[in-house]
Amino acid sequence: MNVEQQTDSSTVRRPDGTAAPWMPRVLIAAAIYNLAWGGFAIAWPLALFRWTGFEPLPIYPEFWQCIGMIVGVYGVGYAIAATDPFRHWPIVLVGLLGKIFGPLGFAAAALDGRLPAALGWTILTNDVIWWIPFVVILWSAAKASQCRMAHWAVAPPTAPIDPVGRLLSQFGASLSELSRESPVLTVFLRHSGCTFCREALADLGQQRHHVEALGTTIALIHPGHSHPTELLERYGLADVHCFRDPAGVLYDAFRLSRGSFRQLLGPAVWWRGFLAWQKHGIGPLNGDGFRMPGVFLLHHGAIVRAFRHLSAADRPDYVDLAKLPERAASSDAQSTHA
Repeated sequence: MNVEQQTDSSTVRRPDGTAAPWMPRVLIAAAIYNLAWGGFAIAWPLALFRWTGFEPLPIYPEFWQCIGMIVGVYGVGYAIAATDPFRHWPIVLVGLLGKIFGPLGFAAAALDGRLPAALGWTILTNDVIWWIPFVVILWSAAKASQCRMAHWAVAPPTAPIDPVGRLLSQFGASLSELSRESPVLTVFLRHSGCTFCREALADLGQQRHHVEALGTTIALIHPGHSHPTELLERYGLADVHCFRDPAGVLYDAFRLSRGSFRQLLGPAVWWRGFLAWQKHGIGPLNGDGFRMPGVFLLHHGAIVRAFRHLSAADRPDYVDLAKLPERAASSDAQSTHA
């Protein structure tokens, strides 16, 4: 596949950044539920305890009425958040935290026998059923925010461009030019604060001699707003061509999408991240934290090998990917003899 030919206006696009239609509806439903539940607790503070057989009944129903007031106030917050779920994500986050820590507190009290287990059914409707939609709203808001930050930092072009031939490294070369001189192992990184980005740079630093012994040049692409000079020096890669791509036009050209929740925060990612963090640490966010990495071998402007990460934790074999396939090598030999 020729990257230069496939790059068109479809690879240059602005993020939508708007909430899905179901998100405001969920927040309105949460607002109505909280206002109704809070109003009921204020008007009839002991009714729920009677229904669940709580003995003896609380002698200070005012405390339960205060809880009803707090729940009702959350309802007002959800109604406000429904007007723009992404803009008002802090309200959703505070609500989610309450819906997580509330059940934990109830579980502790129920296990000690201080609250009847029958009260637990309220946890399902008050808290549990809202976990998934609230998490999805927050995740989507974070993704939209990262997109907006990238496009504020570098405005996307209004006309189609060829990022492979036009974007330049810190040494003034394009990927297209480099790939005509020798095969180029093009490594797309995550943001430089990510422990997997640092692990990838460490692996490349260790395997660099073997990669270059194959006649292959290494080129790095990263989505950061600033050049990761310190990291490149730390891993012995300061003299490697590095392309800064905060707008993601190269990532789009190579069909590297933004990661899903499972790809970025799945169970395997957490475990691998813990192992990588012990060796390489983490740093501040520098660029779009949702960008997925990948590795490609470019030769004369065409992709001859490709590795697109299925999760942020994947760890490719850079030396194997740096080997020019036999067909491409034979074509080069024939061109030389000709």
